[in-house]
Amino acid sequence: MNTDRLIRTDVVVIGAGPVGLYQAFQLGLQELAVHVVDGLAHAGGQCAELYPHKPIYDLPGIPVCSGEELTHRLLRQLEPLRVPLHLGQIVTTLRRLAAEDGMSASPRFRLETDGGLAFACDAIVIAAGVGAFLPRKVPVPGLEAWEGRQVHYHDVPPETWVGQRIVVMGGTEAAARLALRLADHGSSDVTLLHRSDRFALDEALDAELQSAIGAGWIRLCLGQPVQALASDDGRLEALEIATADDRRLSLPLDLLMPRLGLNPRLGPIAAWGLALERKHLVVDTEGFRTSEPGIHAVGDVNTYPGKRKLIVCGFHEATLAAFAIAQWLRPHERVVLEYTTTSTRLQRLLGVDQSEAGNKRIGTGA
Repeated sequence: MNTDRLIRTDVVVIGAGPVGLYQAFQLGLQELAVHVVDGLAHAGGQCAELYPHKPIYDLPGIPVCSGEELTHRLLRQLEPLRVPLHLGQIVTTLRRLAAEDGMSASPRFRLETDGGLAFACDAIVIAAGVGAFLPRKVPVPGLEAWEGRQVHYHDVPPETWVGQRIVVMGGTEAAARLALRLADHGSSDVTLLHRSDRFALDEALDAELQSAIGAGWIRLCLGQPVQALASDDGRLEALEIATADDRRLSLPLDLLMPRLGLNPRLGPIAAWGLALERKHLVVDTEGFRTSEPGIHAVGDVNTYPGKRKLIVCGFHEATLAAFAIAQWLRPHERVVLEYTTTSTRLQRLLGVDQSEAGNKRIGTGA
């Protein structure tokens, strides 16, 4: 087995949504080496991608918090543990490793991603929510030939925008915010392409978008793309648009940035031989183990009697999974319950100033 580019770690967490990030935190408190992999280009999963600015009201001790703010809080909490995040990487294959693969006799796994990464680990936690979030593609034949060059389903560096004719496609919040950000940048020609002049936005964002369109900062093109038009040198130079009144028009562009929403798919995980029930991974409720020893599942991707798809429930599952994994990887040690308020070991891991922590304990009687 070629291990030149193999990343050796204790645990790989698949999914960087809120539950996946908290899972990494809990595993870090057990002093296990953790790597997190996610198909999206940023952390936060469904929370950050689908409703980054919408309020969440049912997190303990936080009266209101947006998906974006929750992601930032979890990343900040995880920071002292120095957990590597591998974003924009979809795990495509899982292989069980035997002793002859050069590993120890304990159960081990090899994971590979579509971005060329490979991991050898002792345990896996699948925190993939309802699956890998993949961008909805523009249904125009041949358009995939320009993906990564002129067609971008994820954000690109701002310097890419300068002096470009950019078409943002979609009626989503992500499409509206991207168009506004590009228009605010001031160095690009921005067109928003949508099938109608109605958008699924909250009132404030819709008003901001309509104001920008009214002021001419953003042009609005109504219709559906039906064909990609290439120049003689092979560049994408325009989209042919079909309008509601059966006309065809050519929309010139340098960059196309579709924001049509996401398709959640269980993807390759469905082919890994794990017990499934209605496309969810069956787990126990002691350590949230799947049917495969060493593989756990937490959050919306799993199912068990009484399951509730709430973020707070996912945090509970992640905590118990971390204890179960620590015990499984250290069968001859007793995994003890410690409290961050009193454990100097945990406080040291989290970079807590010991003198301040001591004063607080004396002051509160903890």
